[in-house]
Amino acid sequence: MSIEVQAVSKSYGTQLALKEISFSAKKGEIIGFLGPNGAGKSTLARAMLGIWPCLSGKVRLDGADIFSWNRARLGPHIGYLPQDIELFDGSISQNISRFGDLDSDAVVRAAQMSGVHEMILQFPDGYDTVIGATGGVLSGGQRQRIALARALYGDPVLVVLDEPNSNLDQQGELALAKALEQMSAKGITVIIVTHRPSILAQVDKLLVTKDGRTEMYGPREEVLPQLMASHSANQPKNPVPLPR
Repeated sequence: MSIEVQAVSKSYGTQLALKEISFSAKKGEIIGFLGPNGAGKSTLARAMLGIWPCLSGKVRLDGADIFSWNRARLGPHIGYLPQDIELFDGSISQNISRFGDLDSDAVVRAAQMSGVHEMILQFPDGYDTVIGATGGVLSGGQRQRIALARALYGDPVLVVLDEPNSNLDQQGELALAKALEQMSAKGITVIIVTHRPSILAQVDKLLVTKDGRTEMYGPREEVLPQLMASHSANQPKNPVPLPR
């Protein structure tokens, strides 16, 4: 699915959180949203999913305004991993299948793509393991990985991941990287919101925001050198390495 964000602005009361943000993504591209806390990354992710209406501008999916799509028909084809993960009382299978019609094969495919299948099989009840709203027996990283499987359930064409590696250990990071490779190969368009540079090696383009505005945008290989130069200028004594 192609995405075009056209001069999108979003406000909270009198304060502008997004200020005429524009970018586009082709089918199968991975776009990274990067910036400090409060830069508008999560707000942009929600706006482009149609969760929050825009003050001005348009979000178009395959050329059509997102608000012209039938939400019930569009919903199953979009995967969303929010920053604040919510799991619900029920089995792991039910949580991955979003408590809809449970397709066991689709649940396993989503878990395999997210790299969580083997972990689930280690629980005594496997996919039937019951978890509570807080995740129950799961660690923060395990909850995040199951939430990723939920986002991938049903073969979506657009996946939005908000800080998908915030709770992951090294194994989880590797599983996420592999999942991103598979998503791109399948033609899934992916948006990644992050402030951690470790995931940037997977993206095709980077959108860097600051104070709700676009600071940099373009192919990763063009934007990363600018980021490194800017970071070196601001923190010359203790630079943080960025991926190449």
